Amino acid sequence: PVIRHGQGGSRTDVVCGYLYSDDPLFDPGLRALPAAFVVRPSPGPAGRWVEASIAYALEESSGARSEYLSTRLPELLLIEVLRLHLATAPAVERGWVAALRDPVLAPAMALLHAAPEKKWAVAELAAGAAVSRSHLAEELLATTDVSVVEIAGRVGYDSEEGFSRAFKRNHGHSPSLWRGGRSGNRL
Repeated sequence: PVIRHGQGGSRTDVVCGYLYSDDPLFDPGLRALPAAFVVRPSPGPAGRWVEASIAYALEESSGARSEYLSTRLPELLLIEVLRLHLATAPAVERGWVAALRDPVLAPAMALLHAAPEKKWAVAELAAGAAVSRSHLAEELLATTDVSVVEIAGRVGYDSEEGFSRAFKRNHGHSPSLWRGGRSGNRL
């Protein structure tokens, strides 16, 4: 349908649609997105592809090939529109969007999504993401105020003492002293 509203001005086209999925991983990720967002593809191949794909889908939606178009083309459009949105989203520096760009978290998240039924241990994720428990511990000690006992659990140790001994063996200081030295260096 065509709706005319207002007193002239530049034309705005709004195309609506939906994409349904039974995949249990589909909805949780999308819940992190805003209910509505505007994407303005920049001039160039991506923008022309989005525009042409929407025009093609609208033209062909009533034809015999509409079954194929109703699944594959919207999926491809959604992927491109999400990519464009995430490239400019204000939350790109924090939350799960930032995790997708993080060199440590992105591979770990990919492993989790590839095998959600698996009971992952931190050490397995670290190995799969090519990151040692020591690196993860350093990162947590340097960037958070999480207690040493909690960090020990997060990096796969059953006790704070075992974690502290291993950390001291690798770094020459206990986790608390190492963290304190880092804090002092930042001032």
